[in-house]
Amino acid sequence: MDNKALGKGLAALIPQKKEMSSLDNSGGEGVLYLKTSIIKDNRLQPRQNYDESKLAELVASIKEKGLLQPILVRKAGPGYEVIAGERRLRAARKLNFDQVPVIVKNVTDREALVLALVENIQREELNPIEEAQGFKRLVDEFQFTQEAVAGSIGKDRTTVTNLLRLLRLPLEIQEQVAADQISVGHARALLSIEDPKVQKALAKKIVAKNLSVRQTEALVRSHVAPAKKKAGRSKDRDIQILEEEIGRILGTRVMVEDRKNKGRVVIEYYSLDDLDRILGILRK
Repeated sequence: MDNKALGKGLAALIPQKKEMSSLDNSGGEGVLYLKTSIIKDNRLQPRQNYDESKLAELVASIKEKGLLQPILVRKAGPGYEVIAGERRLRAARKLNFDQVPVIVKNVTDREALVLALVENIQREELNPIEEAQGFKRLVDEFQFTQEAVAGSIGKDRTTVTNLLRLLRLPLEIQEQVAADQISVGHARALLSIEDPKVQKALAKKIVAKNLSVRQTEALVRSHVAPAKKKAGRSKDRDIQILEEEIGRILGTRVMVEDRKNKGRVVIEYYSLDDLDRILGILRK
């Protein structure tokens, strides 16, 4: 399956209403009906948590209007496995549906994971950590580059890189991001702190005092600055602003070492793929 088709989302893979009336599956792409009992959950599902209130809303909607969009499945042993549409399948089971409309796709694990990610992202059903973990699986298990991940899901590479960086934070903070206790902006600010204990302490303060991202960035700077002073004189405020601006553009940590009107710029990267991403930005 072409990655361009994956990047266009589910609309490129599911027939429109006029086409759905056909039950012909001779080409493996038409709509047919399968018993819910022979369809397994997606073992590659990037979503780890389901909002029960939203699921209840979906159940009510399907009860009133029926299941309007078929579930995407693939053959798996004697039965089938969901690729996209697991919430709809769960809702159908709650309504004791014996059968559901499906489209059978012949896809690899790699393609199945991308399709599941695309569906969840388009429906805004993944939290940032689940998104990042899904991206990491594509990179680690299926040898995607960050650029390929971005192209497959329809996001820019900087977004992918910044989300992947969240996985460098302590698990406790990742859980706070997943629970929407702190935002991605808060979490990115904490990445400037190297000590995990300090990161966790500041994360607790963010939640307790309901700090904004700007307040968090100031708090982080107040912790980073003393460590820098031990190594030498404190940095000029203009240099600090320059570091922050370059870091924002490149999506990584940047240090400007000023030595009487000359010096050097240190740009951090976290993998060869990340370095390639930064070089791509610099070449523009």
